[in-house]
Amino acid sequence: MKQRTVLTSPSASAPPRRPAKRRCAVAAIAALTLGATACTTAPATTSAPAAGPPGAPQRGFTLVASGDVLPHDSIIRQARADAGGDGYDFAPMLAGVKSVVSRADLAICHMETVYGDADGPYSGYPAFVSPPQVAAGLRATGYDSCSTASNHSLDDGPAGIRRTLDALDEAGIAHAGSARTAAEAARPALLKAGAARVAQLAYTYGTNGRPLPEGRPWAVDLIDRDTIVADARAARKAGADVVVVSLHWGTEWQDEPDEDQLSLGRALTASATAGRPDIDLILGTHAHVPQAYEKVNGTYVVYGMGDQIAGMMVDHSGARDDRGNMSSIGRFTFVPPVAPGRRWEVSRAEFVPQYFDLNSNRVLNLGSPGSGHDDVRAHIHRVVLSRGAARHGLTAGR
Repeated sequence: MKQRTVLTSPSASAPPRRPAKRRCAVAAIAALTLGATACTTAPATTSAPAAGPPGAPQRGFTLVASGDVLPHDSIIRQARADAGGDGYDFAPMLAGVKSVVSRADLAICHMETVYGDADGPYSGYPAFVSPPQVAAGLRATGYDSCSTASNHSLDDGPAGIRRTLDALDEAGIAHAGSARTAAEAARPALLKAGAARVAQLAYTYGTNGRPLPEGRPWAVDLIDRDTIVADARAARKAGADVVVVSLHWGTEWQDEPDEDQLSLGRALTASATAGRPDIDLILGTHAHVPQAYEKVNGTYVVYGMGDQIAGMMVDHSGARDDRGNMSSIGRFTFVPPVAPGRRWEVSRAEFVPQYFDLNSNRVLNLGSPGSGHDDVRAHIHRVVLSRGAARHGLTAGR
């Protein structure tokens, strides 16, 4: 049976993730390694709760992660229909992968859009405002935490962030990447999985040209290499055994990771303290298409998982592109360190191909026997394995 414990919720009075320092952000992915354009001071770090009594046997854990939840108008209409015209129910469209998600010790999603009021109004592309019932559907599927930093994080300003995080809190889902207050921005999602404490950090390349709200430079975490490393180290000092970084990055509609993804991935996975890597897993979103998994400097990088939920996707040329409804779930089994001061290692790495079927408006687990869509599955396999991850043990799961 899945056991999950949220050690610190970003909204609770929990230990901050960073020592007193300048929180910095950049305006675009082109400035990944440059200085910040807006900064504020975060409070000091204190220790997180212990994972268990001294000397207790340590148990490994499984972590699953999936791609962008992007409710277009058609998705909102389907959720209305699935609720019988009274409210919105997003659980049925995710039911096909519930067995994969709910069996994991820790399940992470990416909530790309912000939520509206309980009675609407709601909208799809280009400025997304989604029903808050999305959160309940994610929880019913088994998700424990969501990254919320994306190019759509400011589609409805600070109010959209507040409503989104309020709804996730109500559903019992932790979150990282956007914040209602400076104090909240200084804390990661810190969760328990097996015997491990897992910190999730999340960042986006930008916010579609929308400036960070005046006086709230902490509202959305923007990608900056030095800030990410500092945050990861602070999370480790606060008690995290495993640090997971969610990145909203890359070039839309491009199967291959772009140079910014490759260079940032190399830099982040090379960062270490006392010989121990600062970051244990990188999870990518944004490109709308599945991208490769790769082991870089001994750490798995998922460049892009693709869209888990989305309506009919149209690429930059204006043509329908079915790749926008293809994605993967990453599943990683972590085992305890072999000696003090060593990292928790990934002993098994898998990917589960998914497809959002527009005929039924349902997520399909293409790892299940007889699931069909052989051409879609073959494309996902080809892209996910395109950078040689199979040599390091990555396999297809179900």
